[in-house]
Amino acid sequence: MDITFALRGLLLGLSIAAPVGPIGLLCIRRTLAEGRVSGLVTGMGAATADGFYGAVAAFGLTVVSSFLLGQRLWVHIVGGAFLLYLGLRIVLAGPPDKAAVVSRAGLGGAYASTVLLTLSNPLTILSFAAAFAAFGVAGSRSTYVSAALVTLGVFCGSALWWLILSGVVNVMRARLTERALLWVNRASGCLILGFAVFALASARG
Repeated sequence: MDITFALRGLLLGLSIAAPVGPIGLLCIRRTLAEGRVSGLVTGMGAATADGFYGAVAAFGLTVVSSFLLGQRLWVHIVGGAFLLYLGLRIVLAGPPDKAAVVSRAGLGGAYASTVLLTLSNPLTILSFAAAFAAFGVAGSRSTYVSAALVTLGVFCGSALWWLILSGVVNVMRARLTERALLWVNRASGCLILGFAVFALASARG
């Protein structure tokens, strides 16, 4: 068993999760509004979806990837519409409550919504495939064991990033005033709306 496949997957998961996008903004906003647990659960949803796409690329599941890429128009429309809804909801919300307590149902909704949002970009499969080639993961010598190790590494790498991000933001949360939290709320909502418009425009293209 070559543990280096897991380490490569870990680096892949970190590199793909780290760039700030709508999911990163959502994680930051939920951490500020509802606390570290909500932000971390949001990140775990993204890590789950990253792990799924990593598995599709690692195991060479061309049927799954071809189907998702073939349906990317509708996937972009649904994802864009959901981002639009979230963006508007965040912009119109009041200042986050630092003492907010999130129920299990709320955490479950945060996890599920993030999984769906992350899966709404099937082109991520292509990113993973390209990254696998760059990291020397793909190839004829790949086995089911190595593919499984890479997939596990991708999930752990992505999860590690969200753990770090939610922790850092939670520390900042305690130091921000209510007015500052309100402006962060509005700014993140507007940025998410921008991503929604981009996703819907991409669907038309």
